[in-house]
Amino acid sequence: MHIYYAYENEMRDGAKKIIAILLIVLIVFGWYIMVFGLGKKVKPIKDKIQLGLDIKGGVYVVMEAKTNLKGEELRKLMNQTKEVINKRVDSMGISNADVRVEGTKRIRVELPGAKNADEAIKQIGKTAQLRFVLAEGSTVLDGRAVKNATTGQAQKGGYAVNLEFNVKGAKAFEEGTKKAVSGSVVARDDIKKAGISNKSIIILLDNRIISSPVVNEVISGGKCEITGNFNKKSATQLAALIRGGALPAPLEEVTSSVQSAKIGLNAFEQSVKAGLIGIVIIFLIMLFGYRIMGIAANIALLLYVMIIIAVMAIMGSVLTLPGIAGIILSIGMAVDANVIIFSRIKEEIARGKTPRVAVQAGFKRAKSTVIDSQVTTLIAAIILYQIGTSAVKGFAWTLLIGIVASLFTAVVITQLYLSVFANSKIFSKKSFYGVKENGESTFKLKKQFKFVKHRKVFYVISAAVIIVGLGFGLIKGMNYGIDFTGGTMIQVDMGKKVESSKVEKVLKEHKIKGEVIYSGKNQKEVIIRTVTALNNEKRNSLISSLKEKFNLSDNSILGQELFGPTVGKELQGNAIKAVLLAALGMLIYIRWRFKEWKFGSSALMGVLHDVLILLSFYAIFRIAVNNPFIAGVLTVVGYSINDTIVIFDRIRENNHQMHGTQEEIIDTSINQTLSRSIMTTVTTLVVMIPMYVMTTSALREFVLPLMVGIGVGCLSSIFICSQLYYEFNNRKSKSKYQKLTEKKKKRNKYVKKEKDKAQV
Repeated sequence: MHIYYAYENEMRDGAKKIIAILLIVLIVFGWYIMVFGLGKKVKPIKDKIQLGLDIKGGVYVVMEAKTNLKGEELRKLMNQTKEVINKRVDSMGISNADVRVEGTKRIRVELPGAKNADEAIKQIGKTAQLRFVLAEGSTVLDGRAVKNATTGQAQKGGYAVNLEFNVKGAKAFEEGTKKAVSGSVVARDDIKKAGISNKSIIILLDNRIISSPVVNEVISGGKCEITGNFNKKSATQLAALIRGGALPAPLEEVTSSVQSAKIGLNAFEQSVKAGLIGIVIIFLIMLFGYRIMGIAANIALLLYVMIIIAVMAIMGSVLTLPGIAGIILSIGMAVDANVIIFSRIKEEIARGKTPRVAVQAGFKRAKSTVIDSQVTTLIAAIILYQIGTSAVKGFAWTLLIGIVASLFTAVVITQLYLSVFANSKIFSKKSFYGVKENGESTFKLKKQFKFVKHRKVFYVISAAVIIVGLGFGLIKGMNYGIDFTGGTMIQVDMGKKVESSKVEKVLKEHKIKGEVIYSGKNQKEVIIRTVTALNNEKRNSLISSLKEKFNLSDNSILGQELFGPTVGKELQGNAIKAVLLAALGMLIYIRWRFKEWKFGSSALMGVLHDVLILLSFYAIFRIAVNNPFIAGVLTVVGYSINDTIVIFDRIRENNHQMHGTQEEIIDTSINQTLSRSIMTTVTTLVVMIPMYVMTTSALREFVLPLMVGIGVGCLSSIFICSQLYYEFNNRKSKSKYQKLTEKKKKRNKYVKKEKDKAQV
């Protein structure tokens, strides 16, 4: 029997070795295809990822439909407007354009690589022009005469488009069809070349043919049916386009941005370099801190990054600079999953278990913690994606992909390689796993800190920071950026440093209130921020004056952004909604997993503490509160919970295994996970710091709240949340007699103190 089990284990270990080797070959091959492709037929995977406006350059515009329609009618109107704009964008020859409905009344259009932004915005926003014309070019009627256009079943089978005209339109259409079937119409040369019949009535949208049905008989009564090789989709699309001429929705520019490809691509290259530097440093830290386990983690991380890039390429995801930040943050989360597992394995080895047994036991004990910590961050990312704006959605999407990929690589891939290493005679020594032969960890804080005992000191420090921050916010107000207040941003390459007063003079000439900020290398660039949203005409007028005054070219205008005043209100509302929903979702999850409200309440209060600290940081240092701040707040929520869950999981475990006071159990739990908390925070910051130092100001605005949030989240999980759990637990565990006794002692102590004062 023993021989059989030994043989079975040997076969299993052999299969694992083969899989491990094949996986390394796959990773190497995958990275080669990702970077270089495979011959002429298979392009590099990295080239298939669509680049966003902030990387590729181009223009985006958000427009609001001016209509009183509601419900289903409004939805139909917005869909038809979307179809019309899609057709216009196609006619402009712009690839990878993105047109979608945002909210209920808004259309967002992104045009990567658009060369003439002003013309693009003008072309998109104009009212649809729908005309019905004869083959010789004369107009029968326009879109105002169309009452409705629907999709239905054709009399002879298949799909058809049914048109209904108003009284005036019905009469005009009857006259037009009469002329068409008479044979008197002579088609223009261009119509003949297009293969369109003399008896056709051609439907034009913005002078582009969208349909050319042949008239077989005079049509009266104000209704007609267009048949052809329609499927349901094409018939629905044509009906929507025709309705667009009948029900045009005036569009008003709410937000727009013109971004230079040069600055975008440069920022992209810098971000990639910063990311690579951060990843290399993480690889070295993992090798130094965890030896052979670090090698397993690094293999898993290589696969992890490859999975993210491949998924984005396959799904046609648009990569933005915030998206890059999301990828890098998720790398930190992937490292965290590995660190949690490695900490457990080292503990098992320290208890005297062999590496082989320790790996199995460590993964088993760490699995629930890894899942809980990742799921809570996943909740925050999902809410970010649902509520956030386009830039924040890019961050959230890459974070979502990253969390799922990190769970797979940490639980499956890392476990595979550690099992292979642990079963090998070469790596059977404890030292390969970061544990000395005497059982002591090579990376462990020797001193045991009394966190609960000094909890009031931590409370006072946190309260002081929050009070000072709120005081600054109330007295001076928060430094809201144009994302929240509404306004315009224009970034200009002046070619040399120019006195700000000269630029301000140009603003005064145009009666524009705003500030001038130096930017770029050697301060050769200026950023003009206005507190009012300048429309396209005013922006062009100001830019023309700047060009004339400082002898600038078109390439000198690096970027333009417009934010309407309503955008700020929406951002604030969505931010509050997102935080509340994230907090509620995580509270429910924690209550379900830990079966105790005290853990959930403590974690929630910790989250509130972290958000207030972040707000205080922005208030004290007068940092502009812009769109990236929302992502920072949500990251604080997710990361703070992530750290806290790890400690709470250990407290829950020790509650069942240790004999001691609640204070001792909590202190022990925090100390046991302290090295992990420090390592995770350091590795996550390691990838963020190069991003902050090496990239553009736009990405710095995004990275800064993430860095602050990570630091604050780590500190609160160690010094605040567990102590709050102690307060809840201690308060509940005391009997009424104990509480009365303590109250009596405090009163007697106060009386004695007052008597001593009187005697003196």
